Amino acid sequence: MRLFLFILLTSFYLQAQTHFRINQVGYLQNENKVAVAFSKVPLTQKVYLVDAQTDKTVLTPKIRAVTNGNWGTFDYYYELDFSKIQKIGNYYLKSGDDKSTIFPIGTKLYAGIPDLLLRFMRQQRCGYNPELDVYCHQKDGYSFYGPMKDTTFVDVSGGWHDAGDQLKYLITSSYATAHMLKTYELYPNKFEDKVDALGKPGANGIPDILDEAKWGLDWLLKVHPDPKSLVHQIADDRDHAGYKMPDNDNSDYGWGANSYRPAYFATGEPQGLGKFMSSATGVSNLAGRCAAAFALGAKLWKYDAEFAARCAEAAKTVYALGKEKPGYQQGNSVKAPYRYNESTWYDDMEWGAAELYRLTGDKSYLDDAKEFALKSNTEDSWTVKDTTDHYRLYPFLNFGHFVLHELVDKDFQKKLESYYEEGIRYTLNRANRNPFKVGVPFLWCSNNFLSSLAGQLILFEKMTGSKKYNEYLLLQRDWLLGRNPWGTSMYSGIPENGEFPREVHTSLYALKKLEVPGGLVDGPVYASIYNNLIGIHLLHPDEFAEFQNNHVVYHDDLGDYSTNEPTMDGTAGSLLMMAHFL
Repeated sequence: MRLFLFILLTSFYLQAQTHFRINQVGYLQNENKVAVAFSKVPLTQKVYLVDAQTDKTVLTPKIRAVTNGNWGTFDYYYELDFSKIQKIGNYYLKSGDDKSTIFPIGTKLYAGIPDLLLRFMRQQRCGYNPELDVYCHQKDGYSFYGPMKDTTFVDVSGGWHDAGDQLKYLITSSYATAHMLKTYELYPNKFEDKVDALGKPGANGIPDILDEAKWGLDWLLKVHPDPKSLVHQIADDRDHAGYKMPDNDNSDYGWGANSYRPAYFATGEPQGLGKFMSSATGVSNLAGRCAAAFALGAKLWKYDAEFAARCAEAAKTVYALGKEKPGYQQGNSVKAPYRYNESTWYDDMEWGAAELYRLTGDKSYLDDAKEFALKSNTEDSWTVKDTTDHYRLYPFLNFGHFVLHELVDKDFQKKLESYYEEGIRYTLNRANRNPFKVGVPFLWCSNNFLSSLAGQLILFEKMTGSKKYNEYLLLQRDWLLGRNPWGTSMYSGIPENGEFPREVHTSLYALKKLEVPGGLVDGPVYASIYNNLIGIHLLHPDEFAEFQNNHVVYHDDLGDYSTNEPTMDGTAGSLLMMAHFL
């Protein structure tokens, strides 16, 4: 009888347990502060906000039952509003015996986070990797589809490894470079100088974000060696031959392990060295983003006249190449059908043209930017779609509308504002149908969508001066930092003592158990996507099993490349959001 009562009481407690979800990094003093609580039974006890130092209650937060949809696992969800508390300190939420983790309210909570994101970027460096202090892939690469004979050596060493693998893509590297440069231009006083150009400790008089962006610019200059040439990818999915250190790459592309890798030139036509052919119609997607990056580089490196001139000339020639070959170039694969399926380009050419006009004052670029903006409007944006192929509508944040905004008359400005706002409202409508008020579809790399949506909300606020979506912005940020069903940050090592991805899908973790902070993982995906991917096998019991559902899943597990692999472009694409909250 005693055993039966124990089991019964234990079962009731587990059913009645209240789970709290908060932003683990914390809340700034003057902003809205709304946590989520959920349980399998109604919340009947009061919730208290408690000072963690004194264990004294400071507030009984407003509780609002969420009735516009649930997450599918728990039946009862509540919003807990403690916005009125602005006193600096550490706090936790409590109901009965159930407590949240401790979180701060303060003023400088996001200081240091951009440094961690940039550390992860340095960990992704190819050529010389300062995190490991090794040189790698010095034989990149042998040409394919280029103007020269196939397997001619072209020096395309450098750049960044794309994610947990060791491929290099112009698709993502062009965006990461341009994003960092634009972020610095918008927030020039938010970044520190702790490392030198090689990424080694020691100030060099240049903010670290510019050191990292220049690593990207140097590679972009290599892959655009002349006005008519553009290399878009180094290596392919033959890279996926198990875990390996970058300086001891066992992938064999036909010339032996740890040797030459293919360098694919952008031709604007379908490509593939195996049975899986990419689709391609042009090169404008790549050319437009590269032009934006080069034009920004020319402006920001005025103190180095020679480098600035190289960037300015490259911006003009690569943009001209984009106009000559309108359309998109996709990624290449050999072993499996997975690739970057980008198929938009008006947004990229708009951004490149707008930055070139800012650089040169040549009105033809302004005319082009306006034309591309009108063609792009919301058609190139994932924000008004519920489903799309992997990276089909890349990049996930169109800087072009924002850059063009200050260059045009008020009527055109209203058009550009409406393009952003249409996407914001569409995602907000989706957000209002779930208890966490998160507005993205859970496609592969959903966290990239989230950080980009946050960026779009920030840029809309800068364009219009309106803060009407500020609460929505905070909720997207908070999801990424723990206000989600799993209660985890989506950035490795952030916050230091919090719940965050540890067993990330990288060789460095698999082989060395290296936990490099700052990497944004892919994030949760629809179960329908997860269940149909090739090669996923969880290595450990699912620590989040209680919080999964049949709709959306996330696993902190080395074996899940679909939700727990950190990406270079997603990490770089978070810098705008993090700088905004500094």
